[in-house]
Formats: sequence, C-alpha cells, structure tokens
Amino acid sequence: MRVWPKVLVWVAVTPFAGWAVLRVSGYEPVWPWTPLVAYTPYAAVVAGAGLLLAATLRQRAAAVVALATTVVLACTVLPRATATEPEGASGETLRVLAANLLVGSADEVALMALVERLRPDVLALQELTPAAQARLDAAGLREALPHAVTRPKPGAGGSAVYARHPLTGGEVIEHGGFRQVKAVLTHPSGTRVEVVSVHPCALRLYARQPCWRSGLKALPDADASGPLRVLAGDFNATLDHLLVRDLLATGYRDAADVTGHGLTATWPQGGWLPGVAIDHVLADESMAVLTFDVHPLRGTDHRPVFAVLGLP
Repeated sequence: MRVWPKVLVWVAVTPFAGWAVLRVSGYEPVWPWTPLVAYTPYAAVVAGAGLLLAATLRQRAAAVVALATTVVLACTVLPRATATEPEGASGETLRVLAANLLVGSADEVALMALVERLRPDVLALQELTPAAQARLDAAGLREALPHAVTRPKPGAGGSAVYARHPLTGGEVIEHGGFRQVKAVLTHPSGTRVEVVSVHPCALRLYARQPCWRSGLKALPDADASGPLRVLAGDFNATLDHLLVRDLLATGYRDAADVTGHGLTATWPQGGWLPGVAIDHVLADESMAVLTFDVHPLRGTDHRPVFAVLGLP
C-alpha cells in the first residue's frame, strides 16, 4: 500500500484538528495563535475540504478526525449567521454608528452622508487625528451631532464619541498610545448609557502585542447594577478571541451575532487579505438588538458598523 495518501491526508487534517482543540480549550497562546484565530471561519471551511480529501482517499482514521474537527469549528462559527432575535422597532431606541478613519484619511463628505442617512444618536470614531477632526467639523458634524467628547491624536491613537444628546466625558482608557474615549449619554427618555469608542492596539503576526491585551482588558464589564453600556468600534479582535468572549460573558451581546451578521467582514475594505469581523457593537444584554448593518466608507480600510438598540 502506498504511504503517500496517508501522509498527504494527515498533513491536511492535523493542523486544523489542533486549531479546533485550541479554539475550544479556553487556552489562547499569545503568539502566533492570537492573530491567526481571527481566521477561524476560514479554518472551518478548509477543515471541511480535509474531510472530503480523507473520504476520497479512504483514510478512515483521518476522516474521523477531520469530521470531528469540522463539526467543532462549524459549531463555533455557524451560529453567527443565524439571527436569534427578530428585527424591528419597539419603544425608545439608541442608534449607534462606529467608524475607523484610517489615521484620519476617511472621506469626511462620505462619512457625513452616512450620518445624514443613518441618523445615529451616537457616533464612535477611531484613529481620529486633529486634522480629521477639523475637516469633520467644517463638514458639519457638530451641527448633526452637537455633543462630543474628543481625544484626537496624530497617528492612529485618537478617538471620539459624538452624540445627538448630552454627553458627560469619562476617564479615557489609554494603553500603548491608543486612546479609548468613554462618555455617558443622557437619552431623552432619561436613560443613561455609557459609550466607549473601542480601539486597542492592532495585533501583529511577527511580534507579541501586550498593549492589545491590556487595551481589551481595560474595557468595562457589563454591570447589572450600574449604567447601561455600549462598546463600539475597532476591537482588532473577532468573536473567536478569548478576551472578547470573556467580555461578552460579563453581560454583553454582539449586535452582529444577534442579528445573524456575525460573519460579515468589516476589515480590510479592499486589499488582498481575507476579510474578518473586527469592528463590533457590544450592547448590554438588557438592551434589545433591533438591526445591524455594515457600510462602505471611502478612504479607510474599515467598513463602519451600525446598530439600532432598544432601550429597556
């Protein structure tokens, strides 16, 4: 019997079996696994191809391993494509838009058109530079959303929260030079909602990034005894990252996941890399998730995310 079919199949199957074990184990090596785990939806597809190969070459043991691998990975990603809450409007709502401006280079006219069309109550911006803030103000952003807590910065570290309703600024989260603005919005209904413009350091394939971990760990947990909270922006992480799953376990829900859009890529917009969902709106679980959408925006590598949340 030829050895090469068995070798070929196990070479195809083994890496994804290890991927599945790591993904469900609750253990997350810092590097290089942390950047790679974002591509788990693609790993699930390739694992299925490994199952087909093992079956075609009649390698039973490998086929069993490949089947188990495919099932495990599919169970982690497929629920994101299924809505768990019907869309619709009921009662008071909070409309949330988040956009990464790519070091301030996003087209301010296109962003203003998005604001005018979607009519957000809250706009969370990341990578806001002083020059970009000046352009947005000149384009009429402060007329559309008159309340703001802004912390612009040259480079990729600035952020802001703009709102249609009054805001009270909170302590800025800053790790590795990346500012994550916090602000408490007072809704006309009287409900107070703390909003965080999320943007920890980006991950790198070639090095450890402690500021990414500290930036995510510094985000506030959902707190049933405290104010409602919404975390919106560029998390530089997907639902396959352990830190995001731990954050959700405190009492948040991911708006894309709830509405069946959890596999919709938000980055990169263009380019050669396969897309991943690293921009999110996490809402306190006491809030209904009514709608979620991803939109194009000229001049940036991220696609803005938009959610309509129902207030309790």
